[in-house]
Amino acid sequence: MRVPHIYTPTKRRRFVVELSAGGFMLLYAQHIGAEHCAFLRQGPFRRRRQQQEKGSPMDPVHIIALSMGAAWASGINLYAAVFMLGYLGATGDIVLPPDLQVLSDPLVLLAAGFMYCVEFFADKTPGVDTGWDAIHSFVRIPAGAILAAGAVAEVGPAAELAAALVGGTLAASTHATKAGSRVLINASPEPFTNWTASVAEDLTVIGGLWVALNYPWLFLLALVLFILLMVWLLPKLWRGIKALFARIARLFGGGKEAEAPPAAPPPPALDPPRRAPPGQKPPGET
Repeated sequence: MRVPHIYTPTKRRRFVVELSAGGFMLLYAQHIGAEHCAFLRQGPFRRRRQQQEKGSPMDPVHIIALSMGAAWASGINLYAAVFMLGYLGATGDIVLPPDLQVLSDPLVLLAAGFMYCVEFFADKTPGVDTGWDAIHSFVRIPAGAILAAGAVAEVGPAAELAAALVGGTLAASTHATKAGSRVLINASPEPFTNWTASVAEDLTVIGGLWVALNYPWLFLLALVLFILLMVWLLPKLWRGIKALFARIARLFGGGKEAEAPPAAPPPPALDPPRRAPPGQKPPGET
């Protein structure tokens, strides 16, 4: 259904309102042209890609959001972050920085997808997820630093080193928060809490990266709030973990103090010497 000629200020400028299943779209038909109208129909990913292909680089806010977003997501679910960024780069939805374009390689996508499937099940098994997090303490943190540095490599060596330091610290913090909360969650006998936490983490990584790529200012604000939450939460998690391990140690006897040996009985009291009656010698004398 089309309602033409709603507003016609001049012959060269004519607005047409098109009613479609997707909603209302305002087409500035003669003044803008069909090419720009097609550009308006595209999503934010493809718009940014076209702008970058025309030579306009990413602005500093987008670079910082991509760098810190990749590091933040790596500490929670590294393989989901790598697969998402690589897939968006391979499909042309985004243009990754030169040092991160390797994520779009089919071999990298295959490895990240396979490892994500393994983590999907390991992360939802109580007890196994804690061991998985312990192993990935040596994987997520350096990977987060590498991704953060790769996002700003075009800026310069100083920015690359600074991003690696901040990104590695951010990845370590998010990893510690995830691993510590999982230890406490595993103390619950039912598995549903563990499954819910794992699914929530996966969705948080995907949603957080999407916000970082589309709304960088919003992501950076949420990241600041998340860091404040971690500063408040990590000491509580540490105290809770220490109390949990102390309880386990007492349960298996490792936390009991060595019992002191029973005290020796006191020596028997000696009878006082008896005095001999007058005129008699004491006993034992001759």
